[in-house]
Amino acid sequence: MVKQRFLALDVMRGLTLALMILVNTPGSWEFVYAPLLHASWHGATPTDFVFPFFMFIVGSAMYFAVRGLSQLGSGEQAKKILRRVALLFLIGVLLSAYPFNESLDQWRVMGVLQRIAIAYGFAAFIILHFGFTARVVISAILLIGYWGLLNLAADPYSLEQSIVRQVDLSVLGASHLWQGKGMPFDPEGILSTFPSIVNVLIGFEATRVLLASEDKQKALSKLFVSALLLIGLALAWNTVFPINKSLWTSPFVLLTCGVAILVLLLLVKIEQSPAINAARPVYHFFEIIGKNPLFIYVLSGLLATTLYLIPVGSENAYSALYGFFRGFFDPYFASFLFALLMVSILWFVAWVLHKRNIIISL
Repeated sequence: MVKQRFLALDVMRGLTLALMILVNTPGSWEFVYAPLLHASWHGATPTDFVFPFFMFIVGSAMYFAVRGLSQLGSGEQAKKILRRVALLFLIGVLLSAYPFNESLDQWRVMGVLQRIAIAYGFAAFIILHFGFTARVVISAILLIGYWGLLNLAADPYSLEQSIVRQVDLSVLGASHLWQGKGMPFDPEGILSTFPSIVNVLIGFEATRVLLASEDKQKALSKLFVSALLLIGLALAWNTVFPINKSLWTSPFVLLTCGVAILVLLLLVKIEQSPAINAARPVYHFFEIIGKNPLFIYVLSGLLATTLYLIPVGSENAYSALYGFFRGFFDPYFASFLFALLMVSILWFVAWVLHKRNIIISL
């Protein structure tokens, strides 16, 4: 985490993290409101924007981090970047494996933190060693090249036949993939991680334009137009290349980045307007949880899994707590309240860290 703060970024990060906890820890997966579920395949729900928003925010935060890295020699730069990549990836693998009751040959290799690690690493080297024009060209190559690679398969945008799944099966093996769609398939797989690098790069560019420009209003207008162009291109591309979060398709990248820019601009505009007086408590709430995103995200995974391990009568603490809410409310609202409780518990932890001025970073 960087020392310099950017309020709108902290708020957006906190909002995204809170939504990530909310959608990842319902009381019961059988009773979840539709907007809090991912699209079954093609298309996008509000939940599908959460992870790409986080990738965008990683890039936004890199605007500050890169300035420190640029003061180092190339060897030290590489050492710091690769160290962070390795630690993030390792934490992701261990978090997925917890409570370590499966053999190593069953551990999932890829995942959310693993994708962030890889995309961060590539984006950091690209930003440090290439100028704006080259970064645009690299982004275009990643998105268009990914489209071309997918079309090497006979049924390119399907679950079973996509090259994304075939690469993961060949490199990692079926036992190391997520099994949530009824067959081995990882929505954070190897090949589909490469277009996500563009989410990070666009997050960096949006923040660079916003903060490096002397004319802030012109920068806001430029970003607003850019966001609309990204969304328009995504919707046009969707006619031949479906928007799909599980495959992390190129139109999905453009759509989520366009919307992420609009959200960031909205937060900046509120911060700059008299409306900030009314919004300040909300801003402060999300700013607090957004200051230690990695720690709170990891803790959320550990908390949910640990609750499943604690016996309560004939069930576990997770089910028992959901059952308590179920005794007063309908199953969907009870499941939602359970998730809100998880957000509240983790916000309290973040508040304690905030009060003690503790920032946990790699």
